[in-house]
This record gives sequence, structure tokens and C-alpha cells, in this order.
Amino acid sequence: MTRIFLAAALLGSWAVGTAAEIPGAEAIQSRTLDNGMKVIIWPDRDIPNITLYNWVRAGGRNEYPGITGIAHYFEHMMFNGTSNMAAGDFDKVMEANGGSNNAYTSNDVTVYQDWFPRSALEVVLSLEADRIQNLDFDPEVIESERGVVYSERRLRVDNNNSGKLSEQLQATAFIAHPYQNPVIGWPSDIESWSLEDLKDFYRTYYAPNNLTVLLVGDIDPQEGFALAERYLGPIPAQTPPEPLRTVEPEQTGERRLTLELPAQTPLLQMAWHSGPANDETTPALNLLASILAGGDSSRLHRLLVEQEQAVINVGAYVHEGFDPGLTWIFATLPAGGDLARAETLIDQSIADVVENGVTAGEVQKAKNQWTAGFWRALATIDGKADALGTYEVFHGDYRKLFDAPALYDAVTAEDIREVAAAVLRKSNRTVGVVVPAGEGQ
Repeated sequence: MTRIFLAAALLGSWAVGTAAEIPGAEAIQSRTLDNGMKVIIWPDRDIPNITLYNWVRAGGRNEYPGITGIAHYFEHMMFNGTSNMAAGDFDKVMEANGGSNNAYTSNDVTVYQDWFPRSALEVVLSLEADRIQNLDFDPEVIESERGVVYSERRLRVDNNNSGKLSEQLQATAFIAHPYQNPVIGWPSDIESWSLEDLKDFYRTYYAPNNLTVLLVGDIDPQEGFALAERYLGPIPAQTPPEPLRTVEPEQTGERRLTLELPAQTPLLQMAWHSGPANDETTPALNLLASILAGGDSSRLHRLLVEQEQAVINVGAYVHEGFDPGLTWIFATLPAGGDLARAETLIDQSIADVVENGVTAGEVQKAKNQWTAGFWRALATIDGKADALGTYEVFHGDYRKLFDAPALYDAVTAEDIREVAAAVLRKSNRTVGVVVPAGEGQ
């Protein structure tokens, strides 16, 4: 037992001592091109590879009824040909040069990821420049991808009870803000995007002044900036997107929904309104989520899974976006499980944190978990690109990444108790359950 606590103390001390000394951080350089695109380069010579992340400030929050899901649709369309290249050629050229790629869309952003050997840098930048400015809107391809997206919706939402509950709960928790809309889109909108809708969205959100490009790996910054100027610099800027003005009204009473679905196991989800990524309480809220449901030694796992056997698994998640989002707790119950009992046990655990706080050991363990994840991510060029982009886009300056360890280390047990009391209030939450069909009658 002594060795465990000693290790925890040493890890906490080491994390603070090196917070301002992230290896190689002094070599990071950034430049904003004349067209408004920001390019950030972090040299890392460990392996002869490079990661490119292109952060597009376009996600579900930039949509409105009639075009929901369109940001995610472009995640697919951007691989489907330009005026210079046929559909599928992007992947073929990338793979022929030893590279691979992927992309994802969230409520806030769409991010394109390329991984490739250093020798392919110029090729990859030319590929990215081409699809940023010359995307082809072939009607047959548009309809084909529309079908692909709809199939993805059926898989992830329509035929997935957890996905369906999360979608309905989020739509209930938000009554004004576009976070209420699913990233994948409502079915009728997927079916009805027009060609003009697509062109308007592409022109507005895929403008260089709405993009941030990260290059991390075996790269000389001056060469990288020169190639970025050559391939990305000539893309013309566009009128910036209109800022989102809608602010979600404060929730003043609990909201509840019940879905009766074909299911073997009941599901319970809770979501509370909480702050944006750059909110000063976010570190304490993340540590609270870890204490409550971060692994097998967390409070909720030990109580609900091990002691009471009320649920099969339990987890928590804090959405960190541009705007105030939701903090979630998810639980899957065994067949025939008692939803009311599971909810009561969670409520008791939250009340205990609010009334009695958390222990120093729990705080240190949560910090150790966060710190280990932080440094583990920065050990790879992919993790570096993701972290730099996250802090540049959501926090306004990539340099704030280097302050994160100290911010988390400074969180106290009282900070965590206070954020629990402020956020995890019944009047601030939405509760959703899936009841196996027939049991709710």
C-alpha cells in the first residue's frame, strides 16, 4: 500500500516539474498565410514520418433544420473526386506514396488526418489543396454518398438502442442551441440536401480562413511553410461564416424521456449542462468524471457493478466544445434490471460527493490517470497533432497545451466538490431510459 501511494505522489510531482518542458516544444512554429489559413509545424525526428491534421471549423453546431448532417456528409464527399482527380484517386495516390488517411466529424469540427512518410510531403499537400478548392459535385456521386450516410445512420442510430437514446436525450436537453441536432443528421434532412445547400456549405466552411493545418513529424519548418505557401496559399479566402448567436437558455427543471424498444437490456443515460472546452471548471469536471466512473476502481463501478450488481457497466463523458455542452453518465443494466434502483444509487453517489467531497487519494488517482493519458498522447506524432489542434481550435492558442498539466495539478478536492454541486443538479439534467418493449406497460 505504501509503495502505491509513493508512486502516485512521484507521478504527480514529475508531471508538474515537466509541464513547461514538453520535449521539442520550443521548435514549434506557426504562420498565418495571406488567405487566413493557420499552419502549425512541430518537428519530431523520431521516425521519418509526418502527420497532417486539417481542422475545419464546421460541425453539427453550424447546421440548421433542413441541412442537419451536412458537415458529416462532407467528411465523405471530400474523398470523392475533384475537377482534377476521379473519385477514389485521393486514396490511391496516398497509398501509392506510403500514406493512409481518415477523418471524423463532431458537434464542433470536421478533422481530416493523413499519415505518410516524409518523402510524400509535397504530394500530400497538393492532394489536400486540390480537394479544399476543387471538390467535384457530381450528381451520381452525391446520391451514392447520400445512401452511404443514410446506411451509417441506420447502423449507428436507428438500429442501435444506445445511439437512439443518446440522440433523443440530446435533442431533449437542448431546446434552442443546434447541439440539439445529431451530427449524422435527421433522416428527412439526409434525404433532402440540395446541390445548392452543398455548394454553399463547402464555399463557406472549407475556405482557407476557416481551416487550421497541423504538420507534425520529420519536417523542417521552413520547407513546410514554403510548401504550404505554394499549395495552400493560393486558395482564395471567403467571407467568414456568421458567428453562432444562439445561447441555450438555462434549464430550470429536470427533463425525462422513456423509449420502449426491442431490447434485452435496459439503458440509463443522464446528461447535465456544463461549460465549453475553455471553461475554467473543465479540469475539475473531468477529474470528477474520472472519480465517478473512470475505470474499475471508480465510485460508480465499485458501487453499481461490484457491490450492488445493479448495472453491467457505467461510464462518464464530458463534452468539450466551442459552446456549453453536456456532461454524461451512461449505464447498461442486466436483463430485467431495475432502472429506478440504478438511478437512485447514482443519485446517492453524487449527493455524497456534493455533501462530503472526495478524498485526497481519489483526487491524486484522477490526476495520475489524466497525466498518464496526456503524456502518452504526446509520445506520438499523431497525438501531438491532435493535442496541438485541440488547443489551437478550442482554446484559441496551441501554447495553452503546455499549461494543461499545471492546471489539472492545481485542482483541489474542494474544486471538485463545488463543480459537482454546480453542475450535477437535478434541475440541470435530462434523464433518458430504454425500457425493453412490453415492460413499460
